[in-house]
Amino acid sequence: MASYQRIVLKLSGESLMGADAYGINAQALQHYAAEIKTAVSAGVQVGVVIGGGNIFRGLSGAAHGFDRVGGDQMGMLATVINSLALQSALQGIDVRAAVLTAVGMEPVGERYAREKAVARMQEGAVAIMACGTGNPFFTTDSGAALRAVETGADVLLKGTRVDGVYTADPEKDPAAQKYTALTFDEAYRNNLRIMDLTAFTLCRENRLPVVVFDIRVAGNLLRAARGEPVGTLITADAPCSVL
Repeated sequence: MASYQRIVLKLSGESLMGADAYGINAQALQHYAAEIKTAVSAGVQVGVVIGGGNIFRGLSGAAHGFDRVGGDQMGMLATVINSLALQSALQGIDVRAAVLTAVGMEPVGERYAREKAVARMQEGAVAIMACGTGNPFFTTDSGAALRAVETGADVLLKGTRVDGVYTADPEKDPAAQKYTALTFDEAYRNNLRIMDLTAFTLCRENRLPVVVFDIRVAGNLLRAARGEPVGTLITADAPCSVL
């Protein structure tokens, strides 16, 4: 029995680029699909929220003259492209998956509703929840936190390219130490950039644990879903622990 019965996995759009500079890398996409299949096969109910930064990021667009609202809407569409790609990859390895969009765009995807997402997960399908919150000025981190809370997920798993949260950027500071566990309050006091503050606050207020882990390592998603010591666990009241 998995320690977490229902999870929401947050993937960045950039994670789909793999070694490429833009777009969707087929090898990276297949890896994530295989990781999700392993978790589903173990009986874990899986929801997924993917960013769109590999195609278009609204905030960056605003910096180059795009209207922020329009830019964020373009970013939402980018998340739909990524979600459809993941759905196709999952279906290609015999995993049922449904794309649910916060903005109506049938027949590309179903209109998101909490009840639909929960039903898909309970049926053993992967609920891929696109378009973030459906509103401008919110990141897909906030969208992932919102969907995790709404659907009653036991944990929000943030798959990244580092193996957890560090005292400093480990790619820049060789003396950086990794946290194995810390509280939301400690992360806030230490200005650790794990998620944007809206997402962070939503998780904290609803006591939703967050695990930050390296999704690129085969088997890590299932280990995290089983509650094994993978990455960094952030909770409302866990003691701070540094390796």
